[in-house]
Amino acid sequence: MSEVMVRKIPKGRWFHILPPAIIINLIAYMDRMNVSFAMAGGMNEALGLSMTISGLAAGIFFFGYLVLQIPAGHIAERGMAKKYILCTIIAWGGISLLTGFVQNSWQLLVMRFLLGVAEGGVYPSILIIIANWFPSKELGRANAMFMLSLPIAAILTNVVSGWIVSNFDWRWLFYIEGMISLALIFIWMPLISEHPKDAKWISAEEREYLITTLQQEKAERENRFKKQMGTESFSYKQMLFNKNLWLMTGIYLCHNTGQYGYSIWLPTLVKKLTQTNLTAVGFLISPPFIIALIGLYLFGVLSDRRGNRRMYTAVSFCGFGCCLLLAVLSADNIWLSYSFLVVTGFFNKSMNSPFWSMAPSLFPPGIAGGARGFINSFGNLGGFVGPTLVGWLTAFSGNMMIGLYGLIGMLLLGALLTMLLPPVTAGFTKKEADEQKSSDFCSVNSVKAR
Repeated sequence: MSEVMVRKIPKGRWFHILPPAIIINLIAYMDRMNVSFAMAGGMNEALGLSMTISGLAAGIFFFGYLVLQIPAGHIAERGMAKKYILCTIIAWGGISLLTGFVQNSWQLLVMRFLLGVAEGGVYPSILIIIANWFPSKELGRANAMFMLSLPIAAILTNVVSGWIVSNFDWRWLFYIEGMISLALIFIWMPLISEHPKDAKWISAEEREYLITTLQQEKAERENRFKKQMGTESFSYKQMLFNKNLWLMTGIYLCHNTGQYGYSIWLPTLVKKLTQTNLTAVGFLISPPFIIALIGLYLFGVLSDRRGNRRMYTAVSFCGFGCCLLLAVLSADNIWLSYSFLVVTGFFNKSMNSPFWSMAPSLFPPGIAGGARGFINSFGNLGGFVGPTLVGWLTAFSGNMMIGLYGLIGMLLLGALLTMLLPPVTAGFTKKEADEQKSSDFCSVNSVKAR
């Protein structure tokens, strides 16, 4: 189909699929991150939490988060993502609500772990739904628009959570946001469709275009991987011996270490820098996440246009790490340091779109969902490493700025690991990409032969 004809195809998928996906991810992110305002708003004192336990409470969520990632990816790949996400909405909304009743550190740790279990699998499941609706040349932009939910959620969390804690109590933060989560049922079920063939609202032209294009792309990927791997079927054993799986997981671990460490401790950091109340802090930490909207979408568009997902992922890491370093080095100048924190926001989320758009090129159909789940689960352990690392280094040194150096090191390591990904992620020619991918899978075939 010519480019002109493609432009005439209706665009209903952009308006029916992405909004509910954005809303679900937005509220899920708010529920996992609101603990940062609860800590700054009196929870630490009320429950007698040390800095180390506070960091553990923020980070233990991500141990629970990894439990259902691979099963969720497997389920979603087989057409049950919508039902799976419905169950998780009920679970995480109830757990978030109950967190408001905790009386000690152990109860808090248990609820944070269970919240991670409940939310585990939502992200890769939604990514699979999006991949079911958007051809590869649209996938970077579609992922970017979906991932705009992350900085939007951070903005809302900062303002809404700061206002709730300032005017009520930290417990009400969990009561109110837990009830909002449960209300998502009435958005998710009527609005989302798992495949173009399931949707009643879609036009005949758009349905035919999507089904034809997506089936063709899937067949091409299957044929390519069959030729490279010398087999008609793909297994999770082969996936586990694929070096790209471990590279992608390491890269995502580095990103989440920096991103969550930055986000969890940002309210406390800004409060220490500016000596203002929590309502003011809520507004002050919103600009980094507003500018993140620009970075996230811009990197998605550019990576779609150039095909060089690898480069834009690495640039995001370098920008994030360097800006955070400048913020630390200028800590004696309050507003200069704050300015660098704002600029840091541009790179904070921008790697997500090019990064996740690489997965369909690196993993065969049928196990790509499990690969996404594996990467997301173990990569999200960075959400434990980041806050805990900052808490531990701060407690050890007595200086919060020292804690941030650990995050900076992980971000720069992420940039180095990204550059080790194969040429297919960097916009190389098809011949070069196929040669490199054949080399990547030779170890898998060798293991299978043995």
